[in-house]
Amino acid sequence: MKNSLLLFVVYLGLQSCSSSKSLPAGEQSRIQAHLAEMVTTDQVAAKVRTGAYQDYSDARWDAFKDSVFRTNQKNIAAYFSRYGYLGYREVGKESSNHFWLLVQHCDHDPAFQRKVLRAMKKQVRRKNANPENYAYLFDRVQVNAGKKQQFGTQVTYLVRTTGRAIPKIGLLDSARVDQLRQEHNLEPLKVYLNRMTQLHFQMNKASYNEKGITEPDLY
Repeated sequence: MKNSLLLFVVYLGLQSCSSSKSLPAGEQSRIQAHLAEMVTTDQVAAKVRTGAYQDYSDARWDAFKDSVFRTNQKNIAAYFSRYGYLGYREVGKESSNHFWLLVQHCDHDPAFQRKVLRAMKKQVRRKNANPENYAYLFDRVQVNAGKKQQFGTQVTYLVRTTGRAIPKIGLLDSARVDQLRQEHNLEPLKVYLNRMTQLHFQMNKASYNEKGITEPDLY
């Protein structure tokens, strides 16, 4: 009797550690296709306006982006409510990364991002989600709450001076940041910030040249 009770308790513990549910037959491919479709639109809204959107006014462009992010959020929130975090075992690595990216852009609903982050943490421990993606979402949640970051993934730029990239709001533990980044498969912070600085400089090279800055201000 004691052994049976112990096995039952262990079973309940295992069930509570998993926040994801099995997908019905045929549902996986449908969700994978839907996530890919949403990411395609997401990337249009997340980047600089080009093509058919190039002539949009700022107001019209902002309204378009907001519509995209909110519509996608409703869809992925429904999936999350029904199946939990969509990890590797549920939808495969590529589609799981798609799910994370869409959550990353739900800045209009930080409570939803926090809820997904908690579920994702469990799946990372089960090797069912990307630890690098987790680091980005953790920092995103922190910044959206006006708090310091753990990994320094969310950057801003010294646009009035050199254009150097810096962690937005700051770091919780600058002494351990590279150790934490390594544990989540991220490159050293200095390497990352230099790469972001170079990208920002190239995109805004003309304006920095006018200020007399001809090279990116690296660490």
